[in-house]
Amino acid sequence: MRWLAVLAVFVLVLGACTGDDDDAADTPDAPDNNGEDNGDGPSETIDLVQDGESVLASVQDSGVVVCGVNDAVPGFGFVDEDGNFSGFDVDYCRAIAAAVLGDAEAVEYVPLTAAQRFTALQSGEIDVLVRNTTWTASRDGGEGAAFATTTFYDGQGMMVRADGDIGSIDDMGGASVCVLSGTTTELNLATVFNARGLDYSPLSFEDNDTLREAFIAGQCDGWTSDKSQLAAVRSAYPEADGGPESLTILDETISKEPLGPAVRDGDSAWFDAVNWAVIATIQAEEFGITSENIDDFTTSDDPNILRFLGEPDPEEGTVADPGLGLDPDFAVNVISQVGNYGEIFERHVGPDTPLGLARAENDLWTNGGLLYPPPYR
Repeated sequence: MRWLAVLAVFVLVLGACTGDDDDAADTPDAPDNNGEDNGDGPSETIDLVQDGESVLASVQDSGVVVCGVNDAVPGFGFVDEDGNFSGFDVDYCRAIAAAVLGDAEAVEYVPLTAAQRFTALQSGEIDVLVRNTTWTASRDGGEGAAFATTTFYDGQGMMVRADGDIGSIDDMGGASVCVLSGTTTELNLATVFNARGLDYSPLSFEDNDTLREAFIAGQCDGWTSDKSQLAAVRSAYPEADGGPESLTILDETISKEPLGPAVRDGDSAWFDAVNWAVIATIQAEEFGITSENIDDFTTSDDPNILRFLGEPDPEEGTVADPGLGLDPDFAVNVISQVGNYGEIFERHVGPDTPLGLARAENDLWTNGGLLYPPPYR
């Protein structure tokens, strides 16, 4: 497996050296978001990493999940003052480890830039990517990534200074806009402004630190990215520069950005394990099961709940095994150690956090949202 991975990286590097790189400016139909490169790796490269050994087996052997994350986006993936990784995405790395290994702390976090993340996934440097990554057709196809259930439904927005005269995108004719280079965000910006006939000056940066410096220095009238990232940036905006109240995020959403974990294509066993770890958090919330009350549900009268928690069927006395390669009580480990979807959301990005995000699309289908877990049976 390893030599195939090394060969895959070699092919990637060779492709870059010969000019067949993934420059988003040259591939407008292969977008990315969140200040992330589009990562159009050649499809033949992806085929090389499709071998017969599932990552599920290697993770269970090693006892650790290697998870590619962001380390600079408050609320989603960042490193706190004590050097610990924390955030919504980080908790999904923990949920995967709890489901596969029974231990939410059995995670090795690998901080990745937007440009690094897909190469890291393709080469086998990481087992799973949970880093504000948008599920797109080009990534599903040419990039060789397989996206599990969406964990966060996002959309691209625009942040401007609250004391300015910009109230909507249509007020931004002639404006300069800060954006990360080589991203779907950059491509969406061009699409929307051109479609509306708005002249603008994009100022592209390779990372958020330099972008923020430019924005603070007044080089840009607006800053565009995913709304969740803009909320994160706004929440941590320096008081010396006006603090969060000096900025406003416009109501308009100019793109769809479904974010979720991604694994290498062609490994259905690992994909299923990651996917059902995510689904378990959503199903738990639908059942009303939390990290605090889960013990009360292990004696439920509802056979669907008993099956989900790996308890014996009350009539047949058997424990359901859907063939996912996970322990029957994997959902118990996820919920008790990490929590259900609502707990994860509220803990990191909900109304009582600095980001202050509402559930909206990220609510259960029973509440008008888009979260709809398939049956566990």
